Amino acid sequence: MKYFTAFFLLIFAALILSSCSDTNYADLVFINGTIYTVDDEIGTVQALAIDADTIMFVGTAEEIKDFIDDDTKVIDLNGATAIPGFTDSHAHFLGLGELKLKIDLLDTKSWDEVVELVRKSAEEKEIGEWIIGRGWHQEKWSDIPEPNVNGYPYHYDLTKAAPNNPVILSHASGHAIIVNEAAMKLAGIEKTTLDPIGGKIVRDKNGNPIGVFEEESAEALIRIHYDEYLNQRSPEEIAEDKIAAIFSAQKECFENGITSFHDAGATFETIDVYKMLVDSHELKIRLNVMIGEDNQTIREKIDDYWLRGYGDHHLNVSSIKKYVDGALGSRGAWMLEPYSDLPTHSGLNVTSIDELEETAEFAFENDLQLCTHAIGDKGNRVMLDIYEKLLAQNTDRRWRIEHAQHLNPAEVERFPANGVIASMQTVHCTSDAVFVEKRLGEKRAEEGAYVWRKLLEKGALICNGTDAPVERINPIQNFYAAVTRKLDDGSEFYPAQKMTRAEALKSYTINGAYSSFQEDVLGSLKTGKYADITVLSKDILTVPEEEILDTKILYTVSGGKIVFKNDTN
Repeated sequence: MKYFTAFFLLIFAALILSSCSDTNYADLVFINGTIYTVDDEIGTVQALAIDADTIMFVGTAEEIKDFIDDDTKVIDLNGATAIPGFTDSHAHFLGLGELKLKIDLLDTKSWDEVVELVRKSAEEKEIGEWIIGRGWHQEKWSDIPEPNVNGYPYHYDLTKAAPNNPVILSHASGHAIIVNEAAMKLAGIEKTTLDPIGGKIVRDKNGNPIGVFEEESAEALIRIHYDEYLNQRSPEEIAEDKIAAIFSAQKECFENGITSFHDAGATFETIDVYKMLVDSHELKIRLNVMIGEDNQTIREKIDDYWLRGYGDHHLNVSSIKKYVDGALGSRGAWMLEPYSDLPTHSGLNVTSIDELEETAEFAFENDLQLCTHAIGDKGNRVMLDIYEKLLAQNTDRRWRIEHAQHLNPAEVERFPANGVIASMQTVHCTSDAVFVEKRLGEKRAEEGAYVWRKLLEKGALICNGTDAPVERINPIQNFYAAVTRKLDDGSEFYPAQKMTRAEALKSYTINGAYSSFQEDVLGSLKTGKYADITVLSKDILTVPEEEILDTKILYTVSGGKIVFKNDTN
């Protein structure tokens, strides 16, 4: 019996050793790099080991040898820099994917250029087929079109370029559209058509619509007819198009080193598709989705959709997206004082205060995060007032103001005082700077425009994003804007409000994870966290400023798997 017992113990010990051996060796190792863990206690290391989808060790090149065997894939970084995978904390996932299917107007420099792109598109379309584009911005054109209303062109050239096709061209901000005559005829838009609540039909001095519609409620007058056109497709075609856009967005994110994405407003129908793709392991990016539905629909369905950490943290659905105002470029941002370049106008309140208060109360009672688009100083004040009434009871709800672009100085300390996260897009600062002073005047611009330093010094948390497809989904460009506030001409937009490079990196990594209740598993490179890693060609924390924009993404790793490798470097 004692020999049997001894034999059994030897076998048991062998099994234990075998088990330990399997778990002690890494599947993937990075060595010989500068690895910023974004963990204050760990700091910078030279090597990192991954077991399956999880980081198993970070440390020195010598220490990492203990985790390497013949089956370990070893990547020599050759001095390159690794960081936690970028988190884009505010962008539009479907919109990013669908941009490939539209006319891309983000880089257009004039109205004539926009019209020419539409004319070329019309040549390839069947009569009656819709033409869709996005990305124009009247303040970024080299010349002012004539005739115009507040810088907006009339539809005439667009109508001439595509007389037989309805056209919708979205403003870069998403808060205005310009359409041609064919689109307005389909929608029955006439001089007598009334402005909808929360929106505006831009008109000439005689009251005739010029083709521009500001904010969602006005845009909907046209878009409802485009939606009817799209709904002529079969359910299978609709699903295929949506899935194609999702995969297109995922590919572009990985190519830009983004491993987590906060989708700023999706329908339950879209969330169903996300969940299906998570279940089939085809959605490899981590999505934190803000529900973009009306209050009644959310109330009816939320019990079936509330998710945190679903599918190994590939899908979160526990926040609501609302809008209090519009965008500065279209003069829809709700301001305490009138616009400097349009003294008769102070912006738009696009969702009633009663509805926003109802949303906030429901969110608070049902453990939902509230994320509200607020750009103007009045929009921010109104939302902070609503938040404060509820958050005084519990400041750890991590409610967010999306954009928080223009603040009255009195509002700055209200963010940390109520635990409100400033979800900002640093590239908007340098992109919009060409018209900010024109809209607000120098005093308001200096006191309250993109005041990152003021917020940080008061203890506020800032998470960062691109608002794609409003801007390119380029975290390097965004990081550069955060630390330089430098425009294309080399000038700096109120440089006293710059972030340090360490602050900017945190805003794009661990702060984003915190903003989605995922800081325990994402956002830094630490043993036990998911292995979401971005490898950069340059050390963006130390290289000269002018070299930051030359930085390339070399690898993107999501859940321990290489999902992008730059083969051109």
